[in-house]
Amino acid sequence: MATTTKDRILDTSAELFRRQGYMGTGLKQLVAEAGAPFGSIYHFFPGGKEELGAETIRRSGELYLQLFVAIAAEAPDAPSAVSDFFAGAAETLVETDYSDACPIATVALEVASTNDTLRQATADVFESWIDASTAYYTAAGLSDEKARALSLSILSLLEGAFIFSRAMRSTEPMRVTGAAASAMVREALAA
Repeated sequence: MATTTKDRILDTSAELFRRQGYMGTGLKQLVAEAGAPFGSIYHFFPGGKEELGAETIRRSGELYLQLFVAIAAEAPDAPSAVSDFFAGAAETLVETDYSDACPIATVALEVASTNDTLRQATADVFESWIDASTAYYTAAGLSDEKARALSLSILSLLEGAFIFSRAMRSTEPMRVTGAAASAMVREALAA
């Protein structure tokens, strides 16, 4: 639970970005839902909404990375870790009536062509996920090149499944891609 005004603003921003995107989130709505004075936005984020957006993206990306690390630590092997992560994503989609998906992808789709600061923040997060999962698969026995290709494939499946699942209001895309991703890991490690 957020304890400082800045943390409340960042947590609320992440939630609103997941549900309604960056462009659909107004600063007045954000401070109202965060229970923060309007001036606190510019106090903590002198660059305004764009700076807040970039920090929210990077912070959210780190939280999702930590979530995968925690899931992987509990899983008996890499294929199970991937399967468990996709299953957890499907469960979250159902629990939130398909409104809680990846805030990084939501913002990336929305602003990649129009806002280079936010595009770079999303690219940085995706690259951090690719680097971390590459290291994870390398530690499991793959070469760096194969581990990076696998990481890109699995993360692309995950982000695509979020989009399909939200649009279709079904966990079928998440379940199907989760099974495919787990099989990809199993096959890569067996080769």
